Amino acid sequence: MDNKTIARAFKLCGQLMELYNENPFRTKAMASASFKIDKLPFSADNASLEELSAQQGIGKSTAEKIKQVITTGSFPELDELIAKTPVGIIEMLKIKGLGPKKVQIIWNDLEIESVGELYYACNENRLIEAKGFGLKTQEDIKKSIEFAMDNQGWFLYAKVLPFADKIFSSLQNILHANQLSFTGEFRRKCEVLQQVELISDAPTSILEEAIGSLKFESQIQTIDNKISFTDENACPFIVYSSTENFAKDLLITTGSSTHIELLTSIVNEIPHGTDENEIYKKLGLAYIEPELREGLDEVDLAKQNKLPQLITYEDLKGTLHNHTTYSDGVHSLAEMARYSKEELGLEYLGICDHSKTAVYANGLSVERLEQQWADIENLNSQLAPFKIFKGIESDILSDGSLDYSDEILSKFDFVVASVHSNLKMDEEKATARLLKAIENPYTTILGHPTGRLLLSRAGYPLDFKKIIDACAANKVVIEINANPLRLDLDWRWHRYALEKGVLLSINPDAHRTEGLLDMQYGVFVGRKGGLSLDKCLNAFSLEQITSYFNSKK
Repeated sequence: MDNKTIARAFKLCGQLMELYNENPFRTKAMASASFKIDKLPFSADNASLEELSAQQGIGKSTAEKIKQVITTGSFPELDELIAKTPVGIIEMLKIKGLGPKKVQIIWNDLEIESVGELYYACNENRLIEAKGFGLKTQEDIKKSIEFAMDNQGWFLYAKVLPFADKIFSSLQNILHANQLSFTGEFRRKCEVLQQVELISDAPTSILEEAIGSLKFESQIQTIDNKISFTDENACPFIVYSSTENFAKDLLITTGSSTHIELLTSIVNEIPHGTDENEIYKKLGLAYIEPELREGLDEVDLAKQNKLPQLITYEDLKGTLHNHTTYSDGVHSLAEMARYSKEELGLEYLGICDHSKTAVYANGLSVERLEQQWADIENLNSQLAPFKIFKGIESDILSDGSLDYSDEILSKFDFVVASVHSNLKMDEEKATARLLKAIENPYTTILGHPTGRLLLSRAGYPLDFKKIIDACAANKVVIEINANPLRLDLDWRWHRYALEKGVLLSINPDAHRTEGLLDMQYGVFVGRKGGLSLDKCLNAFSLEQITSYFNSKK
């Protein structure tokens, strides 16, 4: 069980305590414990009671509850609160914009006990009758419910990856004499998906027996050559049996429907082949990597043998946009640097703690900046030739200006400019805000351009062509924020950016050492967007990126 899952149990307990007007000091303590658990510098799952109790802000009582959550999924105080709370009320607490106080009013004053009833009340314009609710709040809640409804049955790729790999390995061990491959959206590395698909040349009966041996509680359903089941994480799986034309069926089940239509426009019937490479060759095409098979321009490029040499994780030479304990990170500057150098074998690390306006994230005052710069110089002398670059994640303020004065901004090696507040501007205002930030001579990288959180928060509306054109004109790099919840800039705009000569940077936005590994997800979507290593800023060598940063001064 990861720390975030444990922290969520404590967060829910704090919310329910507030819902029932329990002692505010105890309520705040529970919320504080949730925050501390999420920020632990180690996995609570593997820690002893003594190690947990020794952490600042976590006493013996909290440590015991953590152990209970790891063992049973809950603790008695939370169980008691859940037992007396309608399921629908707990679901409401998950809706963006609805805290315990608002849910309390909805429940007690409007006598609404389910999300469905709440949505109906929004449509009936009833919410504005309640104390503290206006028309705008009602519309925001309605949109949040609609967003959640639209995303039911969808999963983050990063979330299902470990489950999928586990099942693949188990089946591979059983079907060692047969071919087995991922296929569909999962093989194309789609950032969100509805199911994990596999294909094997084993007969249906053998596959049923192999899947049955995994002993999942869900019923295994077989229709023709397709076997469906659900794993213990409620993720749907489909396994296809292809005993005669494995390579052809792998190709057909991998590509999007549009990609397959492009292929069948060349010939009516996709030919057989010993492998996919041979099939594409028979179609007069260069081999198309699975991530590219989305039905865009990949077939035309394959005809002309102009497909990009897609970037790989091994191509990355450094990591930019990372946080430390100086702002809201879990690990220190030294820990982040040593992990990057010694564990990941990287050449450089870009530190981008939050700027002063981000008070919620312990944003850095000028005095603390100077302290960090001194620490960076000291570590650089110790770790050379590895280098830490002095960066900042500067908030883009509401009017499009950057945090800090020009005098301070000029002292950074590079600046990542990001929006963190006032996310509800309309397209015209949001675009104008970003354009002003892009035109600032100190902006090096535009961070997570839309502010989206996949399956949780839609990005704010932008005129993407204007944004990308401005980045091209001002030589501003666009971030591919590699956090699996963001993956922003969306891969569907990568091609346009690359055509305009804009560099992209695969940035993990890491707040702890293991967060640096999220760069793999940025690589996946970069590949979907056609990114090659020469167009990726952090695939530059230390010498190349030093020269690049100097040229921006």
